[in-house]
Amino acid sequence: MTIEAAPPPAIHRRRIGRTDLHISEIGFGTGSLGGLFAPISDEQGRATIREALSLGITYVDTSPFYGYGRSEHILGDVLRERKADVVLSTKVGRLLEPYWGDESEREGWIDPQPFTPRYDYSYDGVMRSVADSRHRLGLSRIDMLFVHDIGTMNHGADQNAIYWKQLAEGGYRALSELKAAGLIKAIGLGVNEWSVLVDALALADWDAFLLAQRYTLLEQEALSPLMDACLKRGTSIIIGGVFNGGLLVGGGRWNYRPAPDDVLSHRDALVAFCSERGVPLAAAAVQMPLAHPAVCCVLAGGTSTDQVRQFIDWSRTDIADAFWNDLAHSDLLRVGTPLPGGFTAT
Repeated sequence: MTIEAAPPPAIHRRRIGRTDLHISEIGFGTGSLGGLFAPISDEQGRATIREALSLGITYVDTSPFYGYGRSEHILGDVLRERKADVVLSTKVGRLLEPYWGDESEREGWIDPQPFTPRYDYSYDGVMRSVADSRHRLGLSRIDMLFVHDIGTMNHGADQNAIYWKQLAEGGYRALSELKAAGLIKAIGLGVNEWSVLVDALALADWDAFLLAQRYTLLEQEALSPLMDACLKRGTSIIIGGVFNGGLLVGGGRWNYRPAPDDVLSHRDALVAFCSERGVPLAAAAVQMPLAHPAVCCVLAGGTSTDQVRQFIDWSRTDIADAFWNDLAHSDLLRVGTPLPGGFTAT
């Protein structure tokens, strides 16, 4: 007699803005599957995505930038194979062009595909990017599109002004037309810089923002005015990089570079606080952002099935209200940060 394993507990779904899309509050980000800072085989990448889906994740994010097309190819393979009920997002803002140089490593990508990115946030650039992504994915459907990495952090003030003009005068129109035609269901920005999202809200309406590393257990500068404004406008926030580039799980990188002393000191204080109370720091880091009413999802990452399972386990770790109450009355968070259990940092 064969006893089938019980299906995993369902992951609660939350709504994207005012759209009809509902996604699992734990999603999966495929940046590392492009080979970021460490080699990964395509088969390992596919196995990791399969595990994420089998654990109940119903939202997956990718980008042309990740491995210069590798991530989209790998993800498309699995989604065509599984034909699962999955919400898919990818990004616009970079076009991939042929590259003839050394392929071993570029910009932190190990064994990327033979392309090089060129920024383009114009109407034609957005339309071409979407068409190219559909080819790489091998799928006719993309649910969400995020404008990727626009902002002064990546481009500097002068160059970003040029790209912002492209977006304002053409790129946003392309996104709006795709949504109006029913080819996509939601639009937004995907960035590591919260201030550019405030600018985006001044430009137009958006369904969701994917904000990486800027609203975490370690830092909450995005809390106001950004997240307050998103709540009023009905714009959902997806949180990526809840471990701040690995810093909260034993790594030394912050913002893709070595962490400065003040950030390391803050991390060490969080480590001590959690250790004294017997709570895994990683579990608190996964659960904290979901307490904000504007947040609809946190993204798991990783390059192995074990890492995906660990992230899900952290999301389900039982953390007593007493821990959140203590954290609310510590000096480790920005005042006003919502916490699980209905607590707010004071």
